[in-house]
This record gives sequence, structure tokens and C-alpha cells, in this order.
Amino acid sequence: MDDTELLVSSDQKMEDASTVNPTPAQTITPSSDDSGESDSDSEDEAESNHQIEALESELSANPYNYDAYVQYIKLLRKTANLEKLREAREAMSAMFPLSPSLWLEWARDEASLASSDNVPEIVKLYERGLSDYQSVSLWCDYLNFLREFDPSVHGYTPDGVSKMRNLFERAIPAAGFHVTDGNRIWEGYREFEQGILDTIDKADLEERNKQIQRIRSIFHRHLSVPLKDLSSTLTTYKAWELEQGTDLDIGSDDLSKVSPQVAVANKKALQMYSERAHLEENISKKDLSDTEKFQHLMSYIKFEQTSGDPTRVQAIYERAVAEFPVSSDLWIDYTSYLDKTLKVGKAITHAYSRATRSCPWTGDLWTRYLLALERGSASEKDIYDVFEKSLQCTFSSFEEYLELYLTRVDGLRRRMISTSMVETLDYSLIRETFQQASDYLTPQMQNTDSLVRLHAYWANLELNIGKDLAGARGVWDSFLKKSGGMLAAWHAYIDMEVRLGHVKEARSIYRRCYTRKFDGTGSEDICHGWLRFEREHGALEDFDHAVQKVTPRLEELQLIRLQQESAPVKPSAGVKEHNPQKSTREKRKAGPNVEEESSAKRQKSKGQKMNDEEAEGKTATVPNKISKSETEKAADSKREESEGAKPVKPKIFTDECTAFLSNLSPKAQEEDIRKFFSDVGGVASIRILHDKGTGKPRGLAYVDFVDDEHLAAAIAKNRKMLLGKKISIARSNPKKGKKDFTRRGNEGSGNSKDTSQVSDKAKASLDGETEGEKRGNEVEVRGKNTFAIPRTVKALGFTTPKPIAVDETPKSNDEFRNMFLKK
Repeated sequence: MDDTELLVSSDQKMEDASTVNPTPAQTITPSSDDSGESDSDSEDEAESNHQIEALESELSANPYNYDAYVQYIKLLRKTANLEKLREAREAMSAMFPLSPSLWLEWARDEASLASSDNVPEIVKLYERGLSDYQSVSLWCDYLNFLREFDPSVHGYTPDGVSKMRNLFERAIPAAGFHVTDGNRIWEGYREFEQGILDTIDKADLEERNKQIQRIRSIFHRHLSVPLKDLSSTLTTYKAWELEQGTDLDIGSDDLSKVSPQVAVANKKALQMYSERAHLEENISKKDLSDTEKFQHLMSYIKFEQTSGDPTRVQAIYERAVAEFPVSSDLWIDYTSYLDKTLKVGKAITHAYSRATRSCPWTGDLWTRYLLALERGSASEKDIYDVFEKSLQCTFSSFEEYLELYLTRVDGLRRRMISTSMVETLDYSLIRETFQQASDYLTPQMQNTDSLVRLHAYWANLELNIGKDLAGARGVWDSFLKKSGGMLAAWHAYIDMEVRLGHVKEARSIYRRCYTRKFDGTGSEDICHGWLRFEREHGALEDFDHAVQKVTPRLEELQLIRLQQESAPVKPSAGVKEHNPQKSTREKRKAGPNVEEESSAKRQKSKGQKMNDEEAEGKTATVPNKISKSETEKAADSKREESEGAKPVKPKIFTDECTAFLSNLSPKAQEEDIRKFFSDVGGVASIRILHDKGTGKPRGLAYVDFVDDEHLAAAIAKNRKMLLGKKISIARSNPKKGKKDFTRRGNEGSGNSKDTSQVSDKAKASLDGETEGEKRGNEVEVRGKNTFAIPRTVKALGFTTPKPIAVDETPKSNDEFRNMFLKK
């Protein structure tokens, strides 16, 4: 029979082996529900091949498709494609921990092809399966396989006997305490020892009595464990004792002839089983939902924890994780219990290894895994390998990555200062870990206190362990280049210098940041902080100098705050807003009738325009322009009425609640801008400007806010970082845009104004920078089309109109002749 025939009939062989009378090589029968997949002849071979190709394509595109792997392996088993089947199983095992049933199926397939040469390879396969999840059926198959195919075991050589005894002793705590199925492990152990007894010469009484005592000890241990059908086990024990010449009254439950210790232990075991019988019944009910079964298992776990037997608690935990392998809460609960009870040991690290393999997306498990390795005095290489694996996983938040980095640094620090540390660690490991964390997390966690905590820890270790003051300052300087808008970062840097007694350096930092804009009252806080610092650490001259610098800044901040508080409120829904585009369309539809506007109205409009320009010139030095007060507007209206002009209602522009953004990153999308203003709120709409020719973003955008209060808060975020660039934020000014466009249209005529004067007005000194510099030297572009042309060159299609003479009366030929004669 070739390999293919063996593979196809493997399941039938295992079932046959479990139904015949047990031999020394076949004493532990697998349960009926663990039988492998039988070959199906009902499916057409061509259809199977087509499905296999489709699944191969799916797994090539998405190697994390668990269900696709299961179906793929199932089809390969039916077609008996042994090589592909092995490759598929290895690939799936590399991606996921396999369930006990999948391992059992794989091991049986390979066991059906076993020979004395490849027994070690199949043993490794069973061990791999048991390292994922504990399973009574898998243990039974493993033990049966060795008894049948390992010559040293079924030949009862000293090495073979020692190997099997060690394996049974491993199986008992792993599967022998399973209340309903654990009997199978104990029975197999006794039958193996009975086989050894049958091989001993009857004349060798000493050796036989020694072996009989070994079997009796296994019976006694079995009778003391709360398992199902203990009464049947007791009957079997009495019958065995009768064969050895001891009458224990087989027909009754009397244990008077048994040793008192065994009688007490068995009585206690029966009582323990009766206490657990209802719990076993709850989890074994049919038609239970996953939620119900999980709740029953958790109740069972809590019950075992109250009993105080760690072995039994661990056994029920193993049953639970085999049922729910991807429950991160269950794994956390399990490993936490092991940390409290076992403290250290391979059992803990092995449990964490399985947990992180089953739930790699849970950062808390990886963090606890690193701590468990450190408690167990693992090597730096082992800890580093686990740390690197954790960084390759995808977590739900960047806080989990931060916690991993901090845990890694904690461990390096502790081992570096430990006197009992065998390995010699260099401080560069800590610096590299911090640098990696900063490079990865800074773009993702900008303006967060967690990031400040990371760099504060880094700077502290640079001082205390690295003994490098320049390195500590470099940490803060580098961080402030990326997150200079964070007040907490500046405070932390200053606190470090003050703590070290470096007054001059702390003063220098205050001078660097007191003119910066911070959120909320941060700007005022840093100013007051400088004054408090000089009062506590500086000389009188230093304090006077700080007052001289800070006072104008505080007055400026107070003025800005008053302007923001007095900003006009958005009109109520009942007020009809003016729409410039709609007005333009209406004027176009009106045609020539628009020119019939009265001269008084035109005169009034001209005067209003001049007043606007004067107001703009006066307020150019203030960051937020103050609009004309209602009293002044009322006075203008009365004056116009006295001159005979018809009063016009003041225009209300929707742009007054619009912010103009420049120096945007080309990668900036609408959701990025909305997220940037999430702390401000009130964003109504966002319009990102694109180049008409190429369609690429121009780095400009308009953001509409629901009211002026939100707009003012948005403007306060000017020069903050978005996607790696400092964006400029200013209030959109539609009136100013119209005047600029009018001036550009009148260039070349005698009535045009000196453009240098206009540009001088636009230069508003803000903290030593012009308005254009504050906006990132970006030109504010308005309107749908903008044509930039030199002043000495007329626009395309521009023609100078001919001057019209006063007298246009046609002249006769004689009149023309007389004109020439006069000349």
C-alpha cells in the first residue's frame, strides 16, 4: 500500500484500532468525536481541483484567512495530496495556533504512514500540538502511538519504560484531572504498568512485588481524584487486589479493608465530584450558545479558585482556553492567576507564549509576557525577540505601543543597575529603544501628555544612567522642534534644569518660549511662570528684565482675549444673510436697469468704501481686526440720510466665520483638517483648493465655522503642526480681497493708487513678524481665477480705449480743406 492509500484510510485505521480488544500498544481509545475526516467519493475530482485553486488564490492574497485554511486542508485530505497537505498545515501552523481537533487529525494522518525511521518526527508533531492546547484525546493518541511504533517502548526496554513513565506523569496534571475524560489517562497508565508486570518472571518475586506495589500506587492516586465513575474504578481496584490474593469485598463500597489513607482520600474525592457534577453538567449541555458556555466555564473557574488547588484551577483554565482560544480576557485572567500562584517558571512563560500567539492583537498580554520573562531571568536575546515580535502586531491604540516601549526600557534599566546581572548591557540599548519609540509615536500621538512622559523618562535616564547632560538637553530640544506648541514639554524641560540648579539655562528656555502661542491660558501661564522663577531664583536685575519683557506680552494677550470675547455673534436663523454670488447673478439678470442707480447711492457706496479702507489701515497692527461699532454705523446712516442718500442695510458676510488655511501639506485631506480642529469644534464645512490644470492640492483651504467663537479658537491654533507642516490660520476677509482685485484691474490707468502704499498697510507687525510671515509666507489667493501679470505688461486682450472728443459733429470737405490751409 502506498502513501496515498495509507493517508486516505488513516481515519478508518484509527477507528478500528479503538474498537478491537486493547493490546499493549493500543490501550487508550480516542473519543468518538475526535475521528478524522473520511474520504468522500461523492465530489467530482475536477470540482475539487477547481476549489483548491480558488482557495490557493485566496490564501495568497490573504494569508490570515483562518476559514480558508480549514477548507483548503479539508479538500487536500480528500484528494490525498500529501505534499501539498503538509505544506498547507505548516503554513497554517505558522500563522495560527491549531485547534486540538486539527492537531489530532494531522498527527493521525502522519501516524498512519509511520515507520521506525520517522517516529521522532511524529513525536515532535504531537509535542507541537500539545504546546498549543491541552487535549485528553491528543494525549491518548500520543501515548498509543509510542506504545505501538516505538520499539523501545513496546519492547519494555529500560529506556522505553522510563520514557513512557515520564510521559504519563506529564499527562496526569495536563489531562488526568479532567473530570469527565481524565479516567482514560489513569487507565492507560495502569495498563502500561500491568504489561510490564506480565513480562517479569514469576520466579522473581522481589521484582514482581515491586511492580505490583507500583500498580497499587497508581490505583490509590486514581481513587483520590474527583473523576466521573469513581465507583467503577473502585470495583476494578478490588478485583485487581483479589487477583493479588487480597479480598476487599468486591460487591460493596466498604473500604474497611483498604488502608485508612486511601479510604479517606476516596471519600473526599467522591464528595468533591458531587460538588462539581452540576458544573460539569452545565458546560456539557447541548445547544448552548458560546456566551452561555463561556459564562458557565468562568463560574467553574471561580469555584475551583475557591477550593485552593492550583493544579485543578490550571486544568479548568486549560479546558476553557481550548474552547475559547481567541478570548483575550480569558488569557489575561489565566496568566494573571499563574503570576500570582506560580510566580516564576516555564509554565508561566509557556502560557504567555500561547496567549500572545492566540491573541497577538492584545498589547497587555505582550507587556505582561516581557515582565514574566524578566522575572524568570530570561536572557537578553529571548526578551528582545519577544519585544520585536510584539512590535509587528497591530494593536487598537498607540498607547499600547507606548506601554510596550516603556516596559522594555524598564527592564533594561533594572537589569543594567542590578548587581546580580550576569550579562553586561550597554546604555546604548536604552537610547536606541527611546529613539525608536519617539520616531514611531511622535507623528501618531502629537500634543499628548503620554509623549511628554516618554521624553521626560528618556531625559532622566540620560542624566542618571547615561551620565550625559548634553544628551538630556538634546532629548528636549529635538522633541520641542516637533511639538513646540505643548506647554507641558517646555515646563518639563525647565523643571529639569531647575532641579539640576542650572538657573541660567532655565532662564534661557523661558526667553525662548514666552512669546509663543499656547492653548487656553498657556501663554499667560508661561509668562507668570517666568516671573515666579525669577522671584525664587534670580537677582533683582533678572526680575526687572523679566517684568520688562513679560508685561507687554501679557497686555497683548489680554487685548486679544477681549477682542475674541467681543467678536460679533452669528445672526439668528431668522436673519436673511447676504449671498454675494446670488447678488451677482441677480444683477446679471437685471441687465441695463442696474445702471439706473441714483448718484446719491453711488456717492454713499464710495464713502463707505473709503471708510472701510481707513478702518483697515488703523487696525492692521492688531492680530484680529475690530469691526466698526454699531454706534459708528448708526452715525454714518444718519449722516447719509441727511445728505439725501438712501440708507443701505449693512451686509452680513458668511465668510466672517471662515478661516483661511495656508502652508498645508499636499497629503492633507478633509478628515485630517477636521481632526485637527476637533478640540475646537464647530466646523461646518471644509473646502480644499486644487490646481485647475493638474488637480493637485495647492496647500490652501477654507474652513467654515458655526460661529465666531469657534473661529477665534481655531485662529488661536495658528502655526500648529499638521502632517509635519506648520499651518497658517487667519480670518477670511472677503472685503479686502475685493479691493485688491479692483486695484489689480485698474493697473496701468492714471487713477491707480501707489501699490507700495497698499502693501505697507497690509504689513501688520505681529510679534516681530509681518502678517505674511505669520502665514508662512503664503500668498492668500481668492476667487475662482487669479491671473498674476507684471505691472508694465497689459493682460491678454487688454486695449486702451480711445479718448472721445467733445465735438463729434461730422465735417464737410471744405471744412477739412480750410483746416489744412490754416496749418
